[in-house]
Amino acid sequence: MGERMSEVLTTREAARLCGVSFRTVIRWIERGLLQSYRLPGRGDHRVPVQELQRFMRENRIPAAEPAQTPTQTLARRVLICEDEWAMARAIERVLDGAGYETAIAADGFAAGAMLHSFKPGLLTLDLRMPGLDGLGVLRFLRDNPPASALKILIVSADSESRLQEARDLGAHAVLRKPFDNEMLLATVARLLLS
Repeated sequence: MGERMSEVLTTREAARLCGVSFRTVIRWIERGLLQSYRLPGRGDHRVPVQELQRFMRENRIPAAEPAQTPTQTLARRVLICEDEWAMARAIERVLDGAGYETAIAADGFAAGAMLHSFKPGLLTLDLRMPGLDGLGVLRFLRDNPPASALKILIVSADSESRLQEARDLGAHAVLRKPFDNEMLLATVARLLLS
């Protein structure tokens, strides 16, 4: 098929972009008006973004909302990996207030599991955590790269040598605790746009 996984839409996402119900999209597919493919086993339809854009152009359907591809949606998701609940909530409040979709993982193991289900565009990562610490997460990601692009921002009060080790292991940026909220937002925006 040649489509990257990030360039396809569910019938609900396609319906939202067209301003119709998902059943209408399924009828278009069943009538052969809109090309799609089915997922093995489940039978759910997936519509390539380019195919939906063609269909909307040909049928003069205006976009019901700004046409964000799934890649753009994922780029607004931030996974916060932080074992100190107050710090995790502080980061979450700042990012939520700026329109990011966030989730919190209390340790490295939880973060590893959530990378597959939440699919963030950016991971904020504390270095000192119980169990699998931040450096362990970075080693894991170096050896097992995620399917989609992931930026990693270290948010830590750790020693300069450990912060440098994090950079060497692939962290894209470092923000020292305590941090300025505007600096956090600027750094997240810069990483997600690069």
